[in-house]
Amino acid sequence: MFTVIGIMFGGIAVGFLLRKIEFLQKIGKPISYTILLLLFLLGVSVGANDAIVSNLSTLGGQALLIALATTTGSVLAAWLVYRFFFKERSNA
Repeated sequence: MFTVIGIMFGGIAVGFLLRKIEFLQKIGKPISYTILLLLFLLGVSVGANDAIVSNLSTLGGQALLIALATTTGSVLAAWLVYRFFFKERSNA
């Protein structure tokens, strides 16, 4: 995992250093199409995997539960931050 993150940050650093090169400024669209192709191929491989397809309802339920829990937690955290740091208190 650290290798992937290190490679990503290395690419960001190289891209930052070479940002003035005109050729690299025109490569955005082909990169976007390549990412879309990779996502499509990922979908094909997931669809071809019997273990994933047979457990899709379970995985979907878990994903829904995680999404609801994180949304609820972030709304609660935002409310607490607002209440304790930004809401004016009356002196009555």
